[in-house]
Amino acid sequence: MSNTGGPVRGGGEGTESTPREEHTMTATYTFDVFSTLDGYGSTTGDWGGYWGKQGPELLAHRLALYSEEQRMVFGATTFRANMRMLAEGSEFDEARDPWVTRLRNLPATVVSNTLEGPFDWPDATVAGGDPVEVVARLKEESAVPLRSHGSLFLNRTLMAAGLVDRVQVTVFPVLTGQSGAAPIFAGAADFDLELLQTRTLDGHIQELVYRPTLHP
Repeated sequence: MSNTGGPVRGGGEGTESTPREEHTMTATYTFDVFSTLDGYGSTTGDWGGYWGKQGPELLAHRLALYSEEQRMVFGATTFRANMRMLAEGSEFDEARDPWVTRLRNLPATVVSNTLEGPFDWPDATVAGGDPVEVVARLKEESAVPLRSHGSLFLNRTLMAAGLVDRVQVTVFPVLTGQSGAAPIFAGAADFDLELLQTRTLDGHIQELVYRPTLHP
């Protein structure tokens, strides 16, 4: 599953630090993104899914993350791409990874003023209007945490509005200076990042979880 809907193959547990405690009155929103070391979320090259670096720890960890009760939040572009990728008979091998199947079966809110159902998706609801207002309302009303995998433009907007509680970046050990696409934080606001948790998977993949705060 890629950040922009293209192929990214993506867990055993790796090495992790102890997360810091924190308290919130609304549902926690996590921006969950795959990245190269140089900050790209996708590629125009022939790297293959997960840039060819996936292993059993990554796959098991992703399944554990997505086995928890939560609601997915997608922008329209990523949701369309995910539907194409996960359609029956998809040529993408990663579409059959267990964590991707679990992602598809979680309840989802699609933030869009253009999409209309029905969709080839088990439990997806379209929420129109201003994305900041939609997600602010979701955070107030949801009884479970919110998670968004990909949806780069949407999540940059939500970060600027102070609605993203966690930025979870899975860094794959590649540089794609010639073939990199979808720069994850291009055009984003400036943020200070508090490191909450780190994890090493398969000996070479780094998962970093931050709390973002707008830089004054």
